Amino acid sequence: MSELLVNVIQARDTSFNIGYKFGKHLKNNPLLTVLDSITRPEIDYNSLKSIFSNFAPHLLEEIDGLACGLEISTMKSASLFSGYDVPKTEAMGCSAIITKDYYVRNYDFSPALYDGIFSLVQSESAFATAGYNLQVLGRHDGINQEGLVIGLHFVSNNGYSKGVSPWTAIRIVLDMCSSVDDAIQILKEIPHSACYNFSLGDNNGNIAVVEASPETVIVRLGDSSLSCVNHFQDETLINKNRLSIDGSVKRDSYLQDMSTENITHQEMFDNFKDKSSPLFFTDYDNLFGTLHTLSYSFQNSRIMTTISQSNQILDFNFEDWVKGENITAQMLKGKIDIV
Repeated sequence: MSELLVNVIQARDTSFNIGYKFGKHLKNNPLLTVLDSITRPEIDYNSLKSIFSNFAPHLLEEIDGLACGLEISTMKSASLFSGYDVPKTEAMGCSAIITKDYYVRNYDFSPALYDGIFSLVQSESAFATAGYNLQVLGRHDGINQEGLVIGLHFVSNNGYSKGVSPWTAIRIVLDMCSSVDDAIQILKEIPHSACYNFSLGDNNGNIAVVEASPETVIVRLGDSSLSCVNHFQDETLINKNRLSIDGSVKRDSYLQDMSTENITHQEMFDNFKDKSSPLFFTDYDNLFGTLHTLSYSFQNSRIMTTISQSNQILDFNFEDWVKGENITAQMLKGKIDIV
């Protein structure tokens, strides 16, 4: 059994200064060595700049701030943190259920490639957001001040190409979109690097799953609830799935069965985080262990989140945070089963 620690970082400032703050936080952090080992020494910065200028120009300022905080070049900062032209990563899991009332999700992967940061960010140039960082700039999942929530679900590397990582796509959506419709539009335009599902919901009761490959983007809409796991379901994209999707199909069936029951936000959150749940995994050595559970209530802006096997639940009203009320938590502590 090993301890899993997640830092809670709150930042309200310009995008540059937010990047600078994160850069200072990362000084001498082992995460930098990990990111350096899985990213390219250089990327085509002009291509990155063109994409970011089109979708979220303030993120270029954040990259500059990270560079300044870490005392590295902007080019190196872009390679480490932008999520553009990142080499292939191995399979990761993730299960989510979206209803008109709430969103609940588990993130499953390896702690070796986990930022260990939950951030609440309020930039002068974007919507305020809360979520788990991935490659620092990106997000595994998150919520914004408009009540839009989104998470990523790996499908495959079929057709892998130079493009934007799904975690950077999530950051762009959270920062720039106010609704599921807005998010769908931008996810259709972003040049995706691999095959991923995106689970989405908003305050207006809209729910969707976006099935995105480098070549095609398909949208699945739901009425009362939708489940989202790690395989494409649209007939035009099923050839992009991995050879074995049995586990993903099984989780999807379990989630759909639960969606027919009258389960509250709290009950669903408790189910997802329970180690005995069919949605909780401990195969960390093979990149499939549950690292965090994140949930959001559309009705009262309530965020509940916890780290694997933790008795500590971060539970707060995000609308209050947006209005200036900081939370007191500075670190989340959990446990993972690694020998």
